[in-house]
Amino acid sequence: MVYYLKICLKKGWGYPLHKFDVNSVVMYMVAGVIILFVIAQSVFFLARAWRRAKEIGFDVAKLRRVVTSSALFTIAPAVSILLGVIALSKFLGLPLPWLRLSVVGALTYEMPAALSAAKAMGTSVTQTVIDPQAYSTIAWVMTLGIIPGLIIIPIWLKKIQGGVIKIVSKDKRWGEIIMSALFLGMISAFLGLVFANVHEGLIGWVPVFIMAVSVLLMLVLGTLCKKYKIAWLENYALPFSMLLSMAASIPVTNWVQLLGGAS
Repeated sequence: MVYYLKICLKKGWGYPLHKFDVNSVVMYMVAGVIILFVIAQSVFFLARAWRRAKEIGFDVAKLRRVVTSSALFTIAPAVSILLGVIALSKFLGLPLPWLRLSVVGALTYEMPAALSAAKAMGTSVTQTVIDPQAYSTIAWVMTLGIIPGLIIIPIWLKKIQGGVIKIVSKDKRWGEIIMSALFLGMISAFLGLVFANVHEGLIGWVPVFIMAVSVLLMLVLGTLCKKYKIAWLENYALPFSMLLSMAASIPVTNWVQLLGGAS
């Protein structure tokens, strides 16, 4: 998609500045081809896995239960992804968010990346992008950041895992410290986004309030799983807490705005 935009800008093929459309048919075609390829790839490996499982003696009924439970488990996360697509489509159109979030991407990265690039280009995020250069820049920023992970994992993941296992086997205490540090580093990146706008007043604390709601929901669901032995809820606790906290963001934001207006 980014390559197509670059060619259009150089050659002037059908998309001059005043005619650029983020929801054009060509955009849908480019995104659709890539997504269909990914779906075909998934179906291919699913079929091969099914045949191999039957060859080594897995019961067909159990295989069906595994496939069914896996399919059901994807519903809740897919809803949160759909909400992300809708949020980004307000100013980027539907094809690019649809492509980024349905293949390789996460709203926690895509949204900050898109907003940062739009701000740098002087583009408002309250309306649809009409400048093809701004759109192309935003698409590059959203895309390039995910590429290193696609390269590092296949090539160096085994070595990285081997190094971590080696450290843990030599000194269990230091291994635990390193793993905890890695986890806290990842969490800190998300906390930075949550607390980034607290200096703006009460409205800047909305993400913090939503995070608190999500934490409370996760604690409640975790307690239910542990106390009442609800096995199926263990797989859905995280998606449920995400969806419920997203739903809670609407009344919380309205409440904060009312308090801000009253003050």
